[in-house]
Amino acid sequence: MNKIQNKGFTLIELMIVVAVIGILASIAYPSYQEYVLRAKRADGKAAILSAQLAQEKYRANNTTYLAVASTASSDGYYNYVVSDVSASNYTITATPTFTDATCGNLVLTVAAGVESKSASSGTKAECWNK
Repeated sequence: MNKIQNKGFTLIELMIVVAVIGILASIAYPSYQEYVLRAKRADGKAAILSAQLAQEKYRANNTTYLAVASTASSDGYYNYVVSDVSASNYTITATPTFTDATCGNLVLTVAAGVESKSASSGTKAECWNK
């Protein structure tokens, strides 16, 4: 007797593999999107901290802080502006060039040497501590 031996996969086996891949992708993709969003937010925080350093350096040589018009961050994910400038206060607001429903604008306010971090939507922990 000559037995025919099938080599390959059945349709059921193939459908099971496709279902498993679909389930794994549905779990992994939202996590990936959150990491990408956090990486973009890091660009905004870096831009704010760089502007803060420039403000303090300028203030060390002058009697006031310097207002800065809208400037793009290093990676271009945020535009930031220094406003509400006086001899002892300033506010740096970073506006995302992408949609960030969790945090929106990142804001750093310095008043009499005390800094305060916030966001237009979302909590400080969500937007600044990650």
